[in-house]
Amino acid sequence: MQILRRRSLKFMRKASLLILAVSAAFWVRQTQGYLLFEIYNWLSLPFQPSLVQQEVLVNAHIKELEIKLQELEQQNKNITQLLNYTKTENLKGVVAPVIGRSADSWWKKVILGRGSKHGIQEGFIVMGTGGLVGRITSVTDHTSQVLLVSDPTSKVGVGIVRSRQMGFMKGQGDDTAVMEFFDDNPDIKVGDVVSTSTYSQLFPAGLPVGTVELINLTNTPAPEAIVKFSAPLNILEWVNVYPNQAKS
Repeated sequence: MQILRRRSLKFMRKASLLILAVSAAFWVRQTQGYLLFEIYNWLSLPFQPSLVQQEVLVNAHIKELEIKLQELEQQNKNITQLLNYTKTENLKGVVAPVIGRSADSWWKKVILGRGSKHGIQEGFIVMGTGGLVGRITSVTDHTSQVLLVSDPTSKVGVGIVRSRQMGFMKGQGDDTAVMEFFDDNPDIKVGDVVSTSTYSQLFPAGLPVGTVELINLTNTPAPEAIVKFSAPLNILEWVNVYPNQAKS
């Protein structure tokens, strides 16, 4: 009798557990697990960010999106300016992104993301928004290197647009260059516009270069002026590359 009673109790326990499990499963299905989610949320509450933290995260994400939007708008503006410049000057050029620039040669050279596969050749002229940037010195299939006019080794024949005073210009490793005149007493004023001249052997005449910022007529052996470049060479992102008409 005791053995039968024990077996009966075990069977009843198992049956009770089975009924309880089925009932629980049915209840979870009917309530879509609402109570379980509430228990989970209550247990995880200490690990969730506070309202202040959530606001900071949301604001940071909004700021990120605003910066990305401004970046896209600025890139679109730069490309549009270059395309309009090309159209105005009737140039058949290639718009190219600046993809390489090292800190130790920031004012000397840049690498473009366009090369011979895009029609670019050594000696081509590089223009940016505002004026002359430099010239192509080497080319691969998909990249090209630009020697900037700000490089101290870069020499360009230039002239004063107003007075037609001629000379040559060499970079100083920043956003200015030194212009030395052929005339001992040149007609020059601060603010005069400077462009490439017919004496330039590397660039065609008439390309905008910059404006006169400082004058030193007492310098020997030739008077000189400091010219500030009109193209923002320190923040180049896109440029326009086109054939050198002076060499064609």
